[in-house]
Amino acid sequence: MGDHLPNLLTLTRILLVPLFVAAFWLDMPAGRWVALVVFLVAAITDYADGWIARARSLESRLGAMLDPIADKLLISSALMMLVYYDDIRGWVIIPALIILAREILVSGMREFLATIAVQVPVSSISKLKTAVQVIALAILIVAPAVEHVWGGLHRVGIIALWGAAGLTIYTGFSYVQANLAHVSGEHARPTRKASPEVKGAS
Repeated sequence: MGDHLPNLLTLTRILLVPLFVAAFWLDMPAGRWVALVVFLVAAITDYADGWIARARSLESRLGAMLDPIADKLLISSALMMLVYYDDIRGWVIIPALIILAREILVSGMREFLATIAVQVPVSSISKLKTAVQVIALAILIVAPAVEHVWGGLHRVGIIALWGAAGLTIYTGFSYVQANLAHVSGEHARPTRKASPEVKGAS
């Protein structure tokens, strides 16, 4: 059980996504509070599974595959639901698209790099980017539930989302720049055997 705990936490995060989405259809304000709790629990499992895997040397191929999938499902679902409910609208669609586009780009590169046994470590800026994304989305999720108390919270969330988009552009550019040689060089030729990448790289 202990040896599989990181992967179980990752699977839990994936299973929480449908529950998170369903919470948006509950009556306000309870629905948004439920969505916030589920979102934060899922975000905590993202930190916990990576920390446990590194601390106990439990990195695995399955974990390396599932972890980025779980992350992208959660973030993408949050962005789509916030757009659907008009919490993100107008020009604010731009940072949402930037975040989604970067995740698609990095996913494609990560999949290719895995075929040539290239490991991609997590930078401190990437961790900050993820943290700002989670904070921005958490604020936007709960803002409608507390607008009668703090009407400016939504604006704070929007500002944080733009900040997350800025960090997303920076980390995305750095990721592409650091790995461009692997993509364009002769050593970029795919091989049949691939090593698992560092869990949680994003």
